[in-house]
Amino acid sequence: MVRRSTRIMRGRTARTNVAGSNRRLRVGRLLMVIALVLTSAKLIQVQGFEASALSEKALKQRLDRSVIPAERGSITDRSGNVLAFSSEARQLYANPRLLNKELDEQHAKDPSKPTSAEYKQEIARFIAQELPGVISEQEVLDALFRDVGFTYFGPKIDPGKAREITKKYPQIGSEYQATREYPGGDLAANIIGAANWRKDEVPGKLRGQIGLESSMDSVLAGKDGQQVSDTALGSDLVIPGTRELEPAVPGSDVELTIDSDVQFMLQRELADYAREAQAKNASAVVLDAKTGEVYALANDKTFDPNGSWAENTGNPAVTTPYEPGSVAKLITAAGAIETGIMKPDTVLQVPGSIKVADRTVGDAWPHGTVPMTFTGVMGKSSNVGTLMAAQQLGEQRWYDFARNFGLGQRTGVGLPGESAGVLPPPDQWSGSSFGNLPIGQGFSMTVLQMASMYQTIANDGVRVPPRIISAEIGPDGKRVERPRPEGIRVVSPETAHTVKDMLRSVVQNAPQPNRGTGPAAALPGFQVSGKTGTAQQYDPACKCYSNSKHWITFAGIVPADSPRFVIGLMLDRPAYGTQEGSSAAPLFHNIAAFLTQRYQLDLSKEEAPVQVLQLPTQ
Repeated sequence: MVRRSTRIMRGRTARTNVAGSNRRLRVGRLLMVIALVLTSAKLIQVQGFEASALSEKALKQRLDRSVIPAERGSITDRSGNVLAFSSEARQLYANPRLLNKELDEQHAKDPSKPTSAEYKQEIARFIAQELPGVISEQEVLDALFRDVGFTYFGPKIDPGKAREITKKYPQIGSEYQATREYPGGDLAANIIGAANWRKDEVPGKLRGQIGLESSMDSVLAGKDGQQVSDTALGSDLVIPGTRELEPAVPGSDVELTIDSDVQFMLQRELADYAREAQAKNASAVVLDAKTGEVYALANDKTFDPNGSWAENTGNPAVTTPYEPGSVAKLITAAGAIETGIMKPDTVLQVPGSIKVADRTVGDAWPHGTVPMTFTGVMGKSSNVGTLMAAQQLGEQRWYDFARNFGLGQRTGVGLPGESAGVLPPPDQWSGSSFGNLPIGQGFSMTVLQMASMYQTIANDGVRVPPRIISAEIGPDGKRVERPRPEGIRVVSPETAHTVKDMLRSVVQNAPQPNRGTGPAAALPGFQVSGKTGTAQQYDPACKCYSNSKHWITFAGIVPADSPRFVIGLMLDRPAYGTQEGSSAAPLFHNIAAFLTQRYQLDLSKEEAPVQVLQLPTQ
């Protein structure tokens, strides 16, 4: 019985073992099938749905895309003389840490090889010899011994020199960079501005920072291109076969209306005169009398865009308005003649002072009541006579003429940061405002706006808004002219001629009382029309006009009988009382003399007649 039971138990155990084995086999087969299904599904996903994306990713891993900087356009003067252009350069760089690692490993394997320190000295010696006076051996060593992974060193250099250096020492790299060159140095710098390379942008890409370089950046910059290089996976090794996907399109050149020679002369004369006058600042402009084109525009302080330019980069001639003083009496003169209120020989009994509301205004010289012609009121710059005429003209009509002359609005010359000046409307005037405005106080203008007023008179009463950009010249050579501004009729041709002739009295050097206020502006052989001006500056300390701080101005036309140029001048806080600090008329003379010689202007056919400014008193 025992044996039988044992046999029965063994049989059951055997059957149990077989059943277990079968179950494990089935589970194993099931897991294998699941694994195969999952693998097949993954293959289908990779080869089917993700094939395109993975292929693109792999392609990206072996392709290096880089930007091809576009060549920046040039800036030229009206005759094509280049004022700003770009040239190709290279910037040297190195990886000091990698250099240490590679060279020290080579030296450890082969002691005959130089150490990293010895090799760096060899490199520095060679670069200093190749670039004498550009970078010293010590400067190179300082860069190569820095504990950094990457460093630029030295200035931008000629591409040919960079090739020689990198060919002999492949551990030194060179990066393309464009450089902006200004062959005239500070010539027209306040107009042109400056462009520079910014390391946070496309390597070697120049961007305009100030002046026209900035405001015209989209025109000058062009359109960058793109190229693709095949690279070995996981390395920086470039495989031959670089492809240009999109070529760079060079920027357009910008042609200005300025004349480089006139600009050079104006900067020099203005700076010298401002220094002699001990002026804090000074600005000047030369306009074409008919077209309003800017032939020159200068400030006494400037900068060299080839240098580090940190100061004097602004352009006060268009950005900084001032109170003009008596040059603004032109508005009253033109308005009174245009409306028929006055004629040149109209006689006014001009007292020594006049009361306007709560303010008493006097002339610059003491006198009792004297008979002055309206021409004499302008020639002798009588504040009282001007206010008498302005009161007859009326406040609203005076304001309308001032607006028509372009005051209180930008000229649209094309320079960045232009100011409109300040011309308060009549509803903002106080009772005494009209005792200030007609004599050039209580409102402001730029030297460009001042010159534009006189351009109106020189151009038969039509104001042509000044401009400084003449044309854009594309990389294909196609020239696109800037549209000429439409002229604005301000006064009739007859009024313009009359006022222009009246203003010849300002520069006449006749015996008193018929001497004008600016005889130093006269130019032998040429008729000249102009107006002197002196404006008191507001003193915040006393909340009044200062007796010691002034703006000195002059605006004039040459030749007066056949207008060719208009000149506007302003001196800020000169040493009042000195010859140069009391009048800008001599500066006008110097500039006008240069212009007549440079452009070989015909002499006036006759001298300007001596005009009667003041009649004898009874």
